[in-house]
Amino acid sequence: QVQLVESGGGLVQAGGSLRLSCAASGRTFSSYDMGWFRQAPGKERDVVAAIRWSGSSTYYADSVKGRFTISRDNAKNTVYLQMNSLKTEETAVYYCGARPGIGNYFTKEAYNYWGPGTQVTVSS
Repeated sequence: QVQLVESGGGLVQAGGSLRLSCAASGRTFSSYDMGWFRQAPGKERDVVAAIRWSGSSTYYADSVKGRFTISRDNAKNTVYLQMNSLKTEETAVYYCGARPGIGNYFTKEAYNYWGPGTQVTVSS
């Protein structure tokens, strides 16, 4: 079992930056792939970025490449999402997910555990 708690969301102007954090419980964090997803009202939950258990491989949605960076600190059981040059259309609830480190790690169906989410609002 893994329990996840996101933090760092808030209100930011377009073009601004935020850094999200996801703290995980449990002693097996380092064996889990981790992902960040977002869901806007009335829309599906979509992947934003994901990182392998070892940190050796990352995945980004095309819309965030070059602006967002996912990273993890296995010693702190934490995964981060640095978001730069934010756009108004990126307003959403951002969720952290975890999955055992085998196979596909960039679709929401592959994830077993979820945090409650943190709201990100980007104003114009």
